[in-house]
Formats: sequence, structure tokens, C-alpha cells
Amino acid sequence: MKKKRVSSGITGLDHLLSGLYIGDNVIWYDDAGSLASAFCLKFIKESQKQKKPIVYVTFDRSPKNLIEKLGPLAMNQRLTILDCFTNGKGDKAEIFNKFYEKDGAQWPSQVLKVTEPWKPETVADAIYGLHKTLTGDVRFVIESLTGMQDLWEGEEHILRFYSRSCPKLYELDTIAYWIIEKGAHSNKLKAHINQIAQVAIDLSIKRGKSAIKILKAEKRTPRALNEAFYYAYDGEDILLEGDAKVKAQHDLGVRIKKIRKKQGMSQKELSKLIGVTPSNISQIESNLIYPSLPALYKIAENLSVEVSSFFQDKTLPVKTVFPKGKGVKISMQDMPKDSIYAQQLTPPDLDGKVEPYLIQILPQKKLPSHFFVHKGEELGYVLSGKIKVVSQNETHTLETGDTIYLKADIPTQWINPGPETVKLLWLKVK
Repeated sequence: MKKKRVSSGITGLDHLLSGLYIGDNVIWYDDAGSLASAFCLKFIKESQKQKKPIVYVTFDRSPKNLIEKLGPLAMNQRLTILDCFTNGKGDKAEIFNKFYEKDGAQWPSQVLKVTEPWKPETVADAIYGLHKTLTGDVRFVIESLTGMQDLWEGEEHILRFYSRSCPKLYELDTIAYWIIEKGAHSNKLKAHINQIAQVAIDLSIKRGKSAIKILKAEKRTPRALNEAFYYAYDGEDILLEGDAKVKAQHDLGVRIKKIRKKQGMSQKELSKLIGVTPSNISQIESNLIYPSLPALYKIAENLSVEVSSFFQDKTLPVKTVFPKGKGVKISMQDMPKDSIYAQQLTPPDLDGKVEPYLIQILPQKKLPSHFFVHKGEELGYVLSGKIKVVSQNETHTLETGDTIYLKADIPTQWINPGPETVKLLWLKVK
């Protein structure tokens, strides 16, 4: 029986690979040690969108570190973290076990600690025991085979574990992403792994640019085998060079999607406002269909932009003055709706290097994570009130007139303990 085809969460990869199928074991050969992460995050987001259970098996990161990496994706009841780090590379250290004393209970996602992760059979039992409690086609991200080898001390243990697990996960109708650092393993091991996997993908840096190459795609016809395609990751989307979306970044669908996402509006929310289905919005944004003229005007009206902005040429003069009251309300989908109000102070179709926002955090409210998922630098200025920000296990109190600058650290909590609304002028720098 033919397996069901699903999306990886990346349109360009779906076209290049000819889709993922239920049962796929996907090997990601990561040449730099950090490239596969973006593809995993998109896969997790797509799985959550499809309301599928996700299991993240971590050998290389503590649960706290992983949760901070996942950001809003960790705020999901269908996510289970299988912790093979704390009692493994974490050496049962008190600093990692403290997570289970307080932090672990605060997350909607489930975190399970494997007691003896140095035993491959114990890890296998944990994976399959957990799978029995879940329904539907379960998705796995396993980080990483290299971490397993470091803990299990030998490639033969990796090969034996993978040789048994891969066919079993296929029969259980899962999709599993396996991450491996390409340079840390022998060619013999990689050849055995390639033979067993349904899909093998190579990620590397060539001439200073990120490149993706399909090494294997069983029972499908990919666009090209063993041919490198450059891609760009802007912290949110992964765009393949040569893909239609990259060739024409001002295409109507791409422009609508960009403006919608700037406002934190989901496809479902926009579809309700326009009077069409979420599938229609998805097809419009993928340039598979084009909206009627009335629908296009409705889209523009509900995104608070002019229709001409969908076809805007960057060579046109840019407006410099925006009157009071012209800001656009931003939806913060992953935040408690009664805790925060956000407004973008410039039009969402303005392609500037700085995006200014007015952020208001209501009295006696706590935000469970940072309000933006942003790869670039950020700067905030407290216009009024007093707020606490938690970052890297440190709590800082900001008062009126104080400034906070974020370059690498991402706050894990914002707390307004006072009786008045805190107002922040917030700048995102691209």
C-alpha cells in the first residue's frame, strides 16, 4: 500500500524532494553542525499545524536549553521531549536535574528523563514505550546520532541501533528526522546508514553560502540527485535558490504572505476575514491560484495596506511620516491574549531595516517566553512602568527610561508585577 505524502513545512524542499512520505527515515548530514536545526524547526511547526504528536529525542542538549531553542514551539501539548542528556552527557549533574524540580512542571509539553541513556536498549525501550501511548502518525526528531556515538563509545552501537530502529519506525508509520555530523563518522558507517534510510540529505557551506543536496529519495523522483542547491534562511523561512519563490520575491503570493506574517496573523484568521477557506489562502500565498479583484481588495483592507503594496517596486520613493493612530495591531499568537497588546508603528508593507513596535504588557501578567521569534538584534526602551525580564537564569528589573539590548540572549519570561500597564518602544533590526 502506498504511503501518504505530507509536507516538510518547506515548499522548496517539498518540490526538490518530491515530498515526504509516512514511514520516511530522513538522514540529515550536517557539515557545519548547525544547519539541520532550521529544517527540524520547520518540520516541528508543520507537524503541530497538522496536529500530529512530536517526539524530540535529545542527547546533546539539556531540556531547558532545548525548550529555549524551540521557543513558542515548546508551548504545545503534542510535544514530548525524551531527555537522554541529563543522565548521559549531563552526567546526572544537579544543575540539570533542578529542571525537573521546578521548571519541568511549568511547560505544557511533556519532558521524560531516560534513566540509563548509555544503554542503547534502554533508549529503544523508551522510544517504543512512548510511541505506544501516542496516536496517529508520530513524528520524531532525533538529535543526534553523533551524540549517541559520543555516549555509547563506538560506531558499532550506532549502526546496530539504527539498523533495528529504522525499519521498525517505518512499520509504525512515523516520520523520523535523524541528525548526524558528517565529518564525525567513517564512510563505512555513512554508507550503511544511507542503505537503510528512505531519504538522505546533505547540508553544507559552499563559497560562504548554505547548500542542500538530495543523496537518496526512495520510491520518488526528486528534481535532482547529488546536485547542490543554495538556500537562504532568514530566521523564519527557508528559500531555495532556483525555486519560484526566490526568483520572484515580489510575486503576489509571496508579498501577501510576508505582510500577513509580519502582523502575526494566521492563514485561518485571514481566511475568516476574507470569507474563503484557509486552503485558499495557502494556495494564493504559494502562487498556485490568484485571488479575484474583490478578494484582493479585502485582503489589502484586512492587512491594513494599499493594494498597490502587493506590487510595490523598491525603486519608488518611501514614505517618511506616519501620523498618530496609523499603527497596525499585531497578533501575538503564542502569548496569553489577556496579557499583551502589540502595535507596529510603521505600515507592515514598509521594507525597512528597522521595525518599530509599541508593546504593552498588562498589569500583574507574566509572558512565558519572548514576544518575538527574531534572529537579528533587538532594542527596547521603557516608556512607562516597571517590568522584570528573565534571561540566562538572571532576573533584571527595568524602569521608565531604561533600555534593553538583545543580540544573542533571548528572554525566557517577562513579568509585570505592578498595578499599571508597562509600555515599551521596541525595535527589531534586520
